[in-house]
Amino acid sequence: MISVLTMQEALLVLNKYWTEHGCLVVQPMNTEVGAGTLNPATFLRVQGPEPWRVAYVEPSVRPDDSRYGENPNRLQTHTQYQVILKPEPGNAQELFLGSLRAIGIDTAAHDIRFVEDNWASPALGAWGLGWEVWLDGLEITQFTYFQQAGGIALDPVSVEITYGMERILMALQGVNHFKDLQYAPGVTYGEAFGQAEYEMSRYYLDEADLDTQRTLFEAYASEARRMLDANLPVPAYSYVLKCSHTFNVLDARGAISTTERASSFARMRGLAHEVAELWVARREELGFPLGTSSGTSPATSGVQAAETRSHADAGESAGAEAGAASEPVLPAGPAPATLVLEIGVEEMPPAEVTRTSQAVRAALTEKLATTRLGHGEISVSASPRRVVAVVSEVQPREADYEQTVRGPRVSAAYDAEGNPTKAAVGFARSQGADPADLGRVTVGANEHVALTRQVVGRSAEEVLSSLLPEVVAGLRGEKNMRWNAPRLSFTRPIRWIMALLGDQVIPFTVSSLTSGRTTQVHRDAVAPAVEVPTADAYLSFLKEHGILADAAERRRLVVDGATRLAAEVGGRIDVDRHGALIDEITNLVEFPTPILGGFDAKYLGLPADILVTVMRKHQRYLPVVDAEGRMLPYFVAVANGHCDHDVVRRGNEAVLRARYEDAAFFWKADLETPLTEMREKIRLLTFEERLGSMADRADRISAVARRLADVLGVFGADREVLERAAQLTKFDLGSQMVTELSSLAGVMAREYAARAGESEAVAQALFENELPRSAGDNLPATLPGALLALADRLDLLAGLFAIGAEPTGSSDPFGLRRSALGVVNILLRRSDLAGLTLSEGLAIAAREQAVPVEAKTLDDTAQFVLRRFEQQLIEMGHSTTDVRAVLVRADSPLLAARTLEELESLQGDERFATVLAAFQRARRIVPAGVAADYDPDRLAEPAEQALHAALTKCRQVLDGETSLVRFSTETGDLVDAVNTFFDDVLVMAEDPGVRANRLGLLAAVRDLAEGIIDWEALV
Repeated sequence: MISVLTMQEALLVLNKYWTEHGCLVVQPMNTEVGAGTLNPATFLRVQGPEPWRVAYVEPSVRPDDSRYGENPNRLQTHTQYQVILKPEPGNAQELFLGSLRAIGIDTAAHDIRFVEDNWASPALGAWGLGWEVWLDGLEITQFTYFQQAGGIALDPVSVEITYGMERILMALQGVNHFKDLQYAPGVTYGEAFGQAEYEMSRYYLDEADLDTQRTLFEAYASEARRMLDANLPVPAYSYVLKCSHTFNVLDARGAISTTERASSFARMRGLAHEVAELWVARREELGFPLGTSSGTSPATSGVQAAETRSHADAGESAGAEAGAASEPVLPAGPAPATLVLEIGVEEMPPAEVTRTSQAVRAALTEKLATTRLGHGEISVSASPRRVVAVVSEVQPREADYEQTVRGPRVSAAYDAEGNPTKAAVGFARSQGADPADLGRVTVGANEHVALTRQVVGRSAEEVLSSLLPEVVAGLRGEKNMRWNAPRLSFTRPIRWIMALLGDQVIPFTVSSLTSGRTTQVHRDAVAPAVEVPTADAYLSFLKEHGILADAAERRRLVVDGATRLAAEVGGRIDVDRHGALIDEITNLVEFPTPILGGFDAKYLGLPADILVTVMRKHQRYLPVVDAEGRMLPYFVAVANGHCDHDVVRRGNEAVLRARYEDAAFFWKADLETPLTEMREKIRLLTFEERLGSMADRADRISAVARRLADVLGVFGADREVLERAAQLTKFDLGSQMVTELSSLAGVMAREYAARAGESEAVAQALFENELPRSAGDNLPATLPGALLALADRLDLLAGLFAIGAEPTGSSDPFGLRRSALGVVNILLRRSDLAGLTLSEGLAIAAREQAVPVEAKTLDDTAQFVLRRFEQQLIEMGHSTTDVRAVLVRADSPLLAARTLEELESLQGDERFATVLAAFQRARRIVPAGVAADYDPDRLAEPAEQALHAALTKCRQVLDGETSLVRFSTETGDLVDAVNTFFDDVLVMAEDPGVRANRLGLLAAVRDLAEGIIDWEALV
């Protein structure tokens, strides 16, 4: 049996492994850094064109994670092992997995996953795309393709691998607390470093002098500035790091205000940008001593040929010639064949799996439609590592066709003797023909010379070889990255392309990638790279190798497996509630393997929402509940492919235990904190620089909610509840639990308020402040809760539109589309809010903003909300015409919805059709701008007088009536009078006074129906 490494031994093994793969080993930074990324060996060296491979241990200091050494998983100083590969080699994932095997992790037995995690450092102007790497559900590594650092786009792109050593070793050694780790033979982590962990936690959380820290920040920033002015980027950067750590100390003490946070970040970001620019300039002055790499060498995709490679991958490795086919291609046969295009990708984010599948299908459909190549059904499947398009019955070649090319007019093509002119000769030459071969065609009234020829259709290989590269190169995700493949940009690196028509390769090259007949299966398979003999039944071929490309099949296995396992312990999975989570799980794996795990029943003492949220957000576990929906101490994790179930179960159980320990720690600490103290803490949380802190926003919500209550005349018990809840609104954002699990906002407000002695009604209102949280979520059930929820969303809309932060395209960082629908649905479902209009609510919110809100901005905001309302009604299945007809009443969504219901009930009603026709006729004849002003004494014709009498009676009967059905019923006599008027009276009389009086009368008829519906929309 192989002995488990100590932490010291693991670090030495990693040093050896990465030096064998070309890395320098350097030392940790000699000042505090929050992550290995901040070490100059990363931040500075990823800049510029010089190649760089480095590995080092970095003690990472994070004052905010101080826990006095009590929390089993959180340390103010934890150990990272940092690797930078520049340019990214194309096989970094395989190299990383090799390093795990080197330190004793059996990658075949464990469930190792690359799960989307996009990294950014606002203070350093740095970001990248990549993953957090899971070992049986435990995050052990951050894996990132750097795209920018110091605000500078990076070329070449580097890959960063950051190991969390304590976590990895706790999993390897099977211990539950960092103190119990064997750091070296006979020495535990706690024995070596426990005292320092406690004392530095004391310093960061209790003893650090705030005035001293502020003085240090200013001194460090000034010294960084001075070093930049002296053209010394290395010492300048060391002082930027000191600024960063000092800021973190102040932040851990809760001493950073909203304004200070924004200004400090901007200051550090600006300094970091200047450092980065100066570093590259200095390296250029030195002639780039390490050489240059353009970042354009082809990507390789494996560790060693013996481990993972096939001959198709060799075509992707460094030195492959662009455009080279992976094997000889034979002429296409005469029979239709199946086409398979597989685009191999490093693990895509779950949402991108579905999106990319749809995009590839749309692209193939569109591009094939521009050819004459016959084909059958196009189907596209996708999993995290591949998109597979299958096109059936592809014909061997395009159909031949006759092509006519038009030339100059006949009058210009021949002279008077009928000889071809220079124009005709030139046209014939351009078409490779003799002038004698020219024919004639008539276009409109003109006769032209023309050349008609038979065009032989291209072979399927020729068509597809030009079409398929466009599909690959055109791929885009919601967030895109660059890697070591010129001109390609996608959500994650594309690593291989497999393209077969029948049993033949379709040859083409995209950037540094060449198509072939090789696919990649599970990385721990005996043969990770597999040759594909034929396109026929390719999905079945993948299934034989443990890959389910079809998402529907994967989802079914997740649901069926989880349901079966839950039943074994007397429970069930709430599939409807967790549908979105199941969809995400489906796109995290290529072959789902559900595994039942359990946890200590003592954690059931925590609120169920906490337990479920931890499972869903952090771990993507499915909770097991009993028949009544109560939590049971079990969960279902879904591994990817074959693994050792016992090993994976134990790992996931340990991860969840640690998560629940964290949650219990936060729960206990929050229960000991007064609500008012939590409320005060949100003054330190930035909402938006121009709109202030979260406390400022909470104050605005409170004020708006009270103003709404005044408009509605809310008094008594509901008003008392509202007043108290308004004082506390958003307080839970200052709790440790919501800081860690933001989706529990509102839930924790209810829990903490109830336990602090607030009434059940106040606690419920605080919870309902956050409703609805998503489409289809519950709406507030109480009036105080509804008013707070409305005020919250109205404030958000008015404030953010005022500063120009409205959604653009698919970007909606503040969730304004969701907020707009929240406003609509709250007003729509509650009749006790019928006295409040959307425009009135927005105007109230606008008056409370910290910035001016122009009238046009308010109108734009209202229109934004109304468009969401319109879209929702149409998506519910209502006719677009009917919806647009009732939008004139959408300022009151409840009234608009009732009118829509009435309008639909009147479809096919002959009487309503008569009413509709009469009012539309009156509206058409009255010019725009004509006022409803006429003199009854000048109505001489009997039909005029009858119309006036009917109109007067209708006004009295309707008296502001808003019901469309009642309006249709009560206007019967008026409609008859309108029709008689048009039959008997000449509206546009010659006498201007008579004409104006008659038009004024019809304008009054028009205005009687104004605002009931948009009559013109029903034309």
